[in-house]
Amino acid sequence: MRTQIGEMNFIMAGMRKRRRRWMFITSLLLLLSLILMCAMLLLGNTIYPVSVVVRSLMGEEIAGANFAINTIRLPRMIAGVLAGFAFGVAGYIFQTMLRNPLANPNILGITSGSSVAAVFCITVLHASNTVISIAAVIGGVITVIIMYLLSRGRCSFSIGRIIIIGIGMQAMLDAVILFLMLKSSQQDIPGVLRWLSGSLNGAKMGEILPLLIVVVAFTPLMLILGKQLSMLELGEQMALSLGVATDRMRITLIITSVIMIAIATATTGPIAFVSFLAGPIANRLVGVSASNILPAGLVGANLVLFADLIGQFAFEYRYPVGVITGILGAPYLIYLLIRMSRKGEL
Repeated sequence: MRTQIGEMNFIMAGMRKRRRRWMFITSLLLLLSLILMCAMLLLGNTIYPVSVVVRSLMGEEIAGANFAINTIRLPRMIAGVLAGFAFGVAGYIFQTMLRNPLANPNILGITSGSSVAAVFCITVLHASNTVISIAAVIGGVITVIIMYLLSRGRCSFSIGRIIIIGIGMQAMLDAVILFLMLKSSQQDIPGVLRWLSGSLNGAKMGEILPLLIVVVAFTPLMLILGKQLSMLELGEQMALSLGVATDRMRITLIITSVIMIAIATATTGPIAFVSFLAGPIANRLVGVSASNILPAGLVGANLVLFADLIGQFAFEYRYPVGVITGILGAPYLIYLLIRMSRKGEL
């Protein structure tokens, strides 16, 4: 009896320790996000003091500052936070749900599906930004529906099958994008490249609103499902034995994640590797025993804001945020492939 009580106390102490670590790391990530958000508002061609930024945000007319802060920097900052959070959360959910670090929306072709729809609207239809955004969302949703249906096969859902199908679809969709670019007129190419690279340039408050609504609406649902998501890591049969309706939960998570990442892609373009990096970084910081949906989202937001600041001010020329995140993510992808190959996981 005493042994059982001791073991229970040991388990409870471990849970409290993990909870404290989760709270501490999450608070640090939130603080870092606030610091980077302030830097996005303060820095630019003209560096404004904090007092000027606050007065401008409060609505006071300040010659030269209102346009730079309220029209350019504020939408750019909000777009970076929301898109980074959405990419981070969606990437973490796919990696956890499919139990594979390669299973993220970039590699599975979901963002490529959104990109095909957007590039088609730019090069063929010459559509407005609103139509491009709607088409990008529809393209991402259709892509994931096709992947899910093909991955079920005759029996049940297959993790390996959906990853293989996703990688194949990404290659096919990327080829479609190249075909559309080759057939498009020269004046459309700059707009396509700017969209495909992933950029916060030209962000407008009206275009950010759908992403804000989706992030605010879906994040609580994902946090509620976070505990059941962790059970999926134990395997399909174990999750079923614990009372998890795996198919229903998986469909719910896939739909919400795809909508989030499709709207984020429609807002900023496919910012490379954020959904790929956010989950592993969050797990390394917090530990894999907890549901790290919120930390992964904060890591994603920090990655986008930090990369955008680097792209704006670290070099002689300004680079889109997607270029910087691509530089950061590519070495990690190579490292991960080498490690998985050595372990026989590929």
